[in-house]
Amino acid sequence: MEQRKIAFIGAGNMTRSIVAGLVASGYRPDCITATNPSEAKLVALQQAYDIQVTTNNTEAAQQADVIVMAVKPQLMEQVAKPLQSIDFQGKLVISIAAGISIERLQQMFANPLNLIRVMPNTPSLLGEGMSGLFASPITPVSDKTYAGELMQAVGKVCWVEQESGINDIIAAAGSAPAYFFLFMEAIQQQAIASGFDEDTARLLVQQTALGAAKMVNENPDTDLATLRQQVTSKGGTTAEAVRTLEENDIRGIVAKAMQSAVTRAEEMEKLF
Repeated sequence: MEQRKIAFIGAGNMTRSIVAGLVASGYRPDCITATNPSEAKLVALQQAYDIQVTTNNTEAAQQADVIVMAVKPQLMEQVAKPLQSIDFQGKLVISIAAGISIERLQQMFANPLNLIRVMPNTPSLLGEGMSGLFASPITPVSDKTYAGELMQAVGKVCWVEQESGINDIIAAAGSAPAYFFLFMEAIQQQAIASGFDEDTARLLVQQTALGAAKMVNENPDTDLATLRQQVTSKGGTTAEAVRTLEENDIRGIVAKAMQSAVTRAEEMEKLF
């Protein structure tokens, strides 16, 4: 991977996860800078990964080849405005903010940008992320390659051809860990109601979820329906549980939930 100078504007959990992945994969820490108003966060990052830190966004962005905008959507315009004075010629800007389109980002920066939107998810913190990416039409192939390799440092990547696809990535991956957590939470609660203590109930749920995910991962040529059927003996306990879920329209509920995520992402595009 190219050792470009990279500046993370914002030092939250996603910045920390990407930095951790980069350093672990051999990226030079002296090529990485993080900025944040909170010096405590910066000190923690510097101590953990030996990277450069500063509270000066403009200074960091000026010196960088790649600028990662890792700030909340509602703060993006406020943070971008002071950066308008920078010459972005030859620089790559990556945004990981939901709900802010490339067109809107160009307006905020008042500059034509080589711009890539990335939608990661929280398992990136463990190097098991799933990120969706979309590049503006003027972004060079070399920058797309770099951005893909950047996010591969914390997991898998998926490029979308239309910017609207980022909202679908949000529904299928960005927000999706919460769906699984909710389902696991429901199983844990029922296990507790059945008489297990909280720790044992959690162990039952988390190990089963981990095992199921590993079975999916290690059997890439077996579709999910087949894996489900392999567990579901005709007339058995699993079949009865699955029947109950199907009769209560679990597929319809999931579809509605994912569409709600897309709808909210579209609403956010109008807010910022």
